[in-house]
Amino acid sequence: MANFPKFHALPVNLKRCALGITVIAAHAFGQEPSTTEETSDMATKHETAPKHTNRLIDATSPYLLQHAHNPVDWYPWGEEAFERARNEDKPIFLSIGYAACHWCHVMEHESFEDEAVAEILNEHFISIKVDREERPDIDEIYMTAVQIMTGSGGWPMSVFLTPELKPFYGGTYFPPQDMMGRPGFKSLLRSIADAWVNRRDEVMKSAEQLTQYVRNSQDMRTGAEGDLAVELLQAAVGDLRETFDTIHGGWGGAPKFPSSPSIELLLRQHAHTGESDLLEMATQTLTEMCRGGIYDHLGGGFHRYSVDAQWLVPHFEKMLYDNAQLSEVYLDAHQATGDPLFARVAREVLDYEIRDMQDPGGAFHSTEDADSEGKEGIFYTWRHDEIIEHLGKEEGELFCAYYSVEPNGNFTSHESYHSGLNILHISKDPGAVAKDAGISRDDLEKRIAACRERLMNVRKQRVRPGLDDKILTSWNGLIIGSLAQAYSVLGDERYRDAAVRAADFVLLEMTKDGVLLRSHRNGESRIPGYLDDYAFFATGLIDLYEATFDVRWLNEADRLATGMIELFWDDANGGFYFTREGQQDVLTRTKPTYDGAEPSGNSMAAWALARLAKLTDNRDYAQKAERILRINTANMASAPRGFMKMLCVADFHLSPTREIAIAGEPDSEPVQAYLHALNGAFIPNKVVALIDPSSAEADALEKRVPLLASKSLVNGEPAVYVCENFACKQPVTTPEALMETLGVSQNAK
Repeated sequence: MANFPKFHALPVNLKRCALGITVIAAHAFGQEPSTTEETSDMATKHETAPKHTNRLIDATSPYLLQHAHNPVDWYPWGEEAFERARNEDKPIFLSIGYAACHWCHVMEHESFEDEAVAEILNEHFISIKVDREERPDIDEIYMTAVQIMTGSGGWPMSVFLTPELKPFYGGTYFPPQDMMGRPGFKSLLRSIADAWVNRRDEVMKSAEQLTQYVRNSQDMRTGAEGDLAVELLQAAVGDLRETFDTIHGGWGGAPKFPSSPSIELLLRQHAHTGESDLLEMATQTLTEMCRGGIYDHLGGGFHRYSVDAQWLVPHFEKMLYDNAQLSEVYLDAHQATGDPLFARVAREVLDYEIRDMQDPGGAFHSTEDADSEGKEGIFYTWRHDEIIEHLGKEEGELFCAYYSVEPNGNFTSHESYHSGLNILHISKDPGAVAKDAGISRDDLEKRIAACRERLMNVRKQRVRPGLDDKILTSWNGLIIGSLAQAYSVLGDERYRDAAVRAADFVLLEMTKDGVLLRSHRNGESRIPGYLDDYAFFATGLIDLYEATFDVRWLNEADRLATGMIELFWDDANGGFYFTREGQQDVLTRTKPTYDGAEPSGNSMAAWALARLAKLTDNRDYAQKAERILRINTANMASAPRGFMKMLCVADFHLSPTREIAIAGEPDSEPVQAYLHALNGAFIPNKVVALIDPSSAEADALEKRVPLLASKSLVNGEPAVYVCENFACKQPVTTPEALMETLGVSQNAK
């Protein structure tokens, strides 16, 4: 079951009051709030004709379709379910999860496929199933309620609501039967049904109080405008220093999640200060992660998180948003250090996405499941004798030494089927493995690469984990940005082409009458886009412009920014709401600022607006980006780990921005040499634009991008202008002079 970060900005007194609600509800229902996780073996679905079919059969979400043949009388979120709850005076049982969620599968098999559980739900409740990835607005509201009630959260999320959608009780995973003094799901349902009939006043009082706390918590997510200063960044770096795991890298203990924005902030601050420990923390974390079991050493790509502190045993889901952010920060580290390991990992991650996750139409699918054949992780794990069988004794033993494969397995788990299995990981320095084998390091790497390819072909014959093939605009924005950066840094046109295809798909297939849509599957796009769809996609298009200098991407990003402001901006208090005004099916409008596994919509909106302001000289964009930062200064100061992406945007705002204008024919050798030099260095706070003064579009482009105005060739040769606040230094005419003017050195090759 996934852990969800607590909301750090919630005042202590509100937490205490909210926990009091939990105690009232628990007492009324005869139970205590759940604080532990139970486990069970997962059954597999029968390959027979379904006995039941419910309303979810008409959904497009793979997660909802997974439940379409449950005996539970599920409804999708919508007025039909709400009206029935009101008419029949029944509480709503709301279950929220996502297709790749292991514990969602567990609860489905244990409870939602159980006829006895379904009988209770169907008699006493109106049951609604929601895909959190399609409806993050609903997920955020009720996750806040669950966190207030229990102090934590996760998926599957189970919440009980009044017919007016007000939450009064909730939790995450509930086991099917009573165990260890804790009631199971059936007992819980009976208690809540009894309370609804016989203690309605208590239930409604809790619902009113909790709803008010949820609304208050949203209002308090931002505060009065504060001062933006470098001390915010220094304090955040200090926090990262204090909590750094000096042995395994990363921050915190088990479970351990990758934190791309934390690494990005360290790389940024190292670029400014030169403090070596900042770079060491970043590179150690990246190295340990890509050596650990959280990384797929055969197929590329990162799993969602590690259940331990040393990155060994992953939760085997693969999420598009994780791999997009991680590939980008590995590229940043390659630029900062020149280490080819980081470039290789970025390539492997993006190659995995293109190979296994790119839809034929060009956009990218969302997730791969942790499970295959109803068992978690077996697609990715190996028995020692299995490796020897496929590789032969000599190569097999070398491979096992390299990837720390044990004869009795290294996968410690509560599941019996994991016994004897190995998770590939690198715990011994490859140089030492080569020395023990009496071969050179180069020979070792070549032989291991050949072994990986052979085992990859074996793995292709296995049953793949389930694929959630829906396309989300926001997550595609993240991968478009990473692919664009990969093209710039690595020079591989495949990445540019993949980014262009994905961007075209969203613009053509997921935009209707100028309105961006959130989700697409099986030829159907649906659900008007939320803040993160606009902000993430606009940011990806800015990245694509700076990689290709095709002005249409900049124009589309600018159009999205304008629409984002019209739909979501809060004129009174600043910042962006997650949903548009007038949306009727949500309890309250949220204003997301917390940077969790995904960056918040406000962080990414500020990032897009700040960069567009530099490129288009739009002062309104700059002012709105700054205001977002100012109303979150208290958040960044009090809980920096929860606002790392926003701190990166603050770094962009507080540091001098290098505005780089290149004049010349894009494909000419001198221009390519300038770009190669620029992209071989880590220059975090820059914007780049290009103009061919001889082109027919030059005049229009100068008006579109004021940075390019009057930028001409020098003595008939391409030149580069380095500016700050549109005040430019003398143009330079060699890559060496460019890097000297910027004060940086080229590291990446």
